[in-house]
Amino acid sequence: MNIKITGSGSYIPNRIVTNKDFANHQFLDETGSPLSYSNEVIADKFRLITGIDERRYVEDDLLTSDIAFFAAERAIEDAGIDAETLDYIIFAHNFGNVRPDAIQADMVPSLAARVKHSLRIKNPSCVAYDILFGCPGWVEGVIQAQAYIKSGMAKRCLVIGAETLSRVVDIHDRDSMIYSDGAGASVIEGTPDGDRGVLAHVTASYTFEEANFLYFGGSYNTELDQNIRYIKMYGRKIYEFALNHVPQAMKECLEKSGVAIGDLKKILIHQANEKMDEAIVQRFYKLHGLAMPERVMPMSIHKLGNSSVATIPTLYDLMLKGQLPDQELNKGDVVMFASVGAGMNINAIVYKI
Repeated sequence: MNIKITGSGSYIPNRIVTNKDFANHQFLDETGSPLSYSNEVIADKFRLITGIDERRYVEDDLLTSDIAFFAAERAIEDAGIDAETLDYIIFAHNFGNVRPDAIQADMVPSLAARVKHSLRIKNPSCVAYDILFGCPGWVEGVIQAQAYIKSGMAKRCLVIGAETLSRVVDIHDRDSMIYSDGAGASVIEGTPDGDRGVLAHVTASYTFEEANFLYFGGSYNTELDQNIRYIKMYGRKIYEFALNHVPQAMKECLEKSGVAIGDLKKILIHQANEKMDEAIVQRFYKLHGLAMPERVMPMSIHKLGNSSVATIPTLYDLMLKGQLPDQELNKGDVVMFASVGAGMNINAIVYKI
C-alpha cells in the first residue's frame, strides 16, 4: 500500500509587505554598526539574490494555530471527509504561537491540539501532536503519516505546516526580509493503487558541525534587550551545506523510487531563496549528466516569501487549484518534494499524483 494526498488546503495572509516597506528600517551588522549602503541598495541586492519582491504577514489578531485551522478546514473539505475519521493530526511548526510584541512562544497545549479543538473533533482516538523539524517539517510529517498508515496504525491523517515568522524576526537584521507567514495542510490516506502516491522518501539530520547554522540570537541593536531572541542564520554556511547535501539526497530518493529522471515533471523545493534553490536543482540534474529543464521548478517565493514549513504544502495546493501562473499539476504526474532547514535537516519525497 502507498499513501496519497486526497485533499489540500492553504491559507495565504492578506497583508502584503513589499521590499519598499523596509525603506525606513535601520539595518545593522552583527556588531551593531549601521550597514555602509542605503536601504534601496540593500533591497535591490536582496531581490536579485532571493527573488523576493513581497511577502505576506498575518494580521495582529491571528496566531499560527489559527491560520493552520483555516488551511486544515480547506484540506478536509477538499478531501470530502468527516474530520471525526482522522486518526492523526501532525502539525509541523518551529516557534509555536507568538503574539505581536510578546517575548515568549506559546506551545501549551500543542498547536495540533488547538487545531483539533477548533475543528470540533470529539474522537479521542484522533491523536494530535506537533513536530519541530525546521523547514522540512511538513515533508517529514507526510513521511510519518505514511509510516502510520503502512503499519496499520492509521487510515487517515492530517498533516499541517504553518508558521508566523514575522513575529520572530529581528527588524535590524536584513535577513528578516526573507521571512513570511502562511499555512498549508494535506489529508493523507492509503491507496491500493501501488504505482501512485509516495513512491520513495529519504531523510537525514546533520548535527555534528551543522546544528547551529540556524539559531535563536539577540537583536543586532545592542540597545535592545538581548534576552529577547530572534531567528538568525549563517547564510553562507547554509548555502554551501544545501548545495553539498540536498542534490545527493534528491538523487538517492529518485533512485529508490525507480522513476527515470526524464519522467520527473516538477520539483517542489522549499521556497527559501531562489538562487539557492536553482543551484540545488541544477546540481541535482548535473549529477545525472543533464541540464536543468525549463519550468521544472515552480516558485511562489516572489510574492509569498519564505514561510518555512508552509512553503511546500502551500505551493502544492496553489498548483493543484490552478492559482500559480504558468504552472500546473495533473493526475499521473511524478513530482519531488525536497526541503532543507534548521537542524540541519534534509528530506525528499518522490510522489505520483
